[in-house]
Amino acid sequence: MGPRDRAVEVKENDLGDRCNAIEECYEFMLAYAAQGLPSDQGSQSGGQLREFLERAVEAVSGLAGAYAAAVKHEGLQPAERYQAFLAVLDRDASHSLAAIGLVLAQPAISSQLIDNLNASIHLRALLTDLFLIDEILKLQRNQGKLASTS
Repeated sequence: MGPRDRAVEVKENDLGDRCNAIEECYEFMLAYAAQGLPSDQGSQSGGQLREFLERAVEAVSGLAGAYAAAVKHEGLQPAERYQAFLAVLDRDASHSLAAIGLVLAQPAISSQLIDNLNASIHLRALLTDLFLIDEILKLQRNQGKLASTS
């Protein structure tokens, strides 16, 4: 494995790590919302909640740029279609960051507040964006591998 292959693997791992952090946060929030807690203070899951949210903030920050680098590296075409979608991803990420940041700014985070965050169209749009672009990248990589072995 050469240096270029390692760089590609690191980029793929970065995207995978980012997606995992966002998905894990969302899943944790679903469980937290079901607990009916008035506050995140004084419970084990409440203490974990802020950690999951902070990891999600870190993962969402710069997400569109990370995907843009992957698209460029893969040489995916037509470039303008990917750029248009990445602009949508960037907006959805920005909107999600604003919503998560607002929740994190609260002194107490109730299960109801997290339930409302889960229902946020911004967060759901971001998750759907990730599922879409991630699947496209997987398909493109698989087609590239098939073409190189033919």
